[in-house]
Amino acid sequence: MRPNLFLLVLLAACAPPMDADTGRVETGWQLTWSDEFDGAAGTPPDPATWNHDVGGDGWGNNQLEHNTDRTDNAFHDGEGHLVIRALREDFEGNAYTSARITTMDKVEVGPARIEARIKLPSGEGLWPAFWMLGEDFDTVGWPTCGEIDILELRGSQPDTVITTVHGPGYNGGEGVGTETERRGGGDWTDDFHVFAVDIDPDHLVWWIDDQRVHTVRPGDLPGGTSWAFDRAFFLILNVAVGGNFVDAPTEDTTFPADMVVDWVRVYERGG
Repeated sequence: MRPNLFLLVLLAACAPPMDADTGRVETGWQLTWSDEFDGAAGTPPDPATWNHDVGGDGWGNNQLEHNTDRTDNAFHDGEGHLVIRALREDFEGNAYTSARITTMDKVEVGPARIEARIKLPSGEGLWPAFWMLGEDFDTVGWPTCGEIDILELRGSQPDTVITTVHGPGYNGGEGVGTETERRGGGDWTDDFHVFAVDIDPDHLVWWIDDQRVHTVRPGDLPGGTSWAFDRAFFLILNVAVGGNFVDAPTEDTTFPADMVVDWVRVYERGG
């Protein structure tokens, strides 16, 4: 991990990660970085940690929003949360605004466990996500750099979380992933949930609320393709509006649409 600035918090204050094979709580993990989003109300994400991706050109997915660096779209609420807010408004040729923030060149992690406690928005045309790109994105491009989607959610299907990897030869609609429906019914958008991924050199494991939901190993990739997850990654949080993955919002879609992030934490194995 290569953070320029990081905040250490007491490991005892955080639930320890669980073993990928047994589901039991693991020992030996150390919390090495976190953002607890304790900024004053109305302030932006910490610029020492987070960059803003700004623009409204569709982001390669025909998305409809203009992502801005305004505190209208990404701000601390003063109660220990970061809010990423999508708005229905005319802005520089787009009909919606939102935010996409990344830790590129500031916090890059792996092997590690990465997790966040998030309350997701729902509604037709909304596409909240917590994901990662390889730190060499600027030099080798996508999908060679690798992409790890810790969570994606179609706002029209709030009972289903999608976890996926993309790499050379298995990208876009050919990504290797799974969908996890909410056990016992209900929606993933009803409250905060903890979404996590363990990145090890030879496998990835996803968790929701300490329940293992997905595992990918090199043998799970299409034949003749290469493993792209043995490098450092940077983090991304965003709420997209419309695009190839979801339909456009309707008149019934509620705006503002908020993704509320309680914290983001990174653990590494001790010793």
